[in-house]
Amino acid sequence: METKVLIIASNANAIGPNNRRTGTFLPEIAHPYAEFKRAGYQIDFATLTGDTPYLDALFLADDPDNLAFLVGDGWAKMQKATKLSDVDVSQYAAIFVPGGLAPMVDMVEEPLLKKVIAETYERGAVVGAVCHGPVSLLNVKLSDGSYLVNGKNIASFTTAEEDNYARPDVSFDLQTALTEQGAIFHAAEPWSANSIADGQIVTGQNPASAKGVAEKMIAILAA
Repeated sequence: METKVLIIASNANAIGPNNRRTGTFLPEIAHPYAEFKRAGYQIDFATLTGDTPYLDALFLADDPDNLAFLVGDGWAKMQKATKLSDVDVSQYAAIFVPGGLAPMVDMVEEPLLKKVIAETYERGAVVGAVCHGPVSLLNVKLSDGSYLVNGKNIASFTTAEEDNYARPDVSFDLQTALTEQGAIFHAAEPWSANSIADGQIVTGQNPASAKGVAEKMIAILAA
């Protein structure tokens, strides 16, 4: 039976008091998409509203996997993303949330997303996220009332990285928030590749970590 992966993307296109333009950061979707495709997986897209998501960092389109995503079937499929409430997520072996600043807008508290992530984890499927995407794991409570990230080894965009990227635009610090909910946070040097798997949860620090997150998710699914 074909392995199915659901990529859940933000619908936000602006953030912060200065209305900074944002979206899904191109390599954080394109690099995992390329790895999942090479693994032979069926890849589907969902968004919170069902509207077409936005892409950020199009200036990186000269990267081979980024370009292949844009001109191949990746972006074409992403534009036709299904509304998350219309998806039977139980049919997927893994879910993946890419970053960009956009998830910091609409994925902090979204109840359905939190429910989907908790149920995906508790049925033994794989949950992956990269950069600001791990904000989707924040405020997820399991059936025993504990936070999903409590006691888990987690990586995300770091305080040091945010200080030199979008500090005036974000309403809170992601590393701090994850740590406050019990995450064992792993921060590498800013902008260096850093992905980590803890059981079925795979997270990554920044755009350079997106490929590694996908590779670790594939290794878990193949095991």
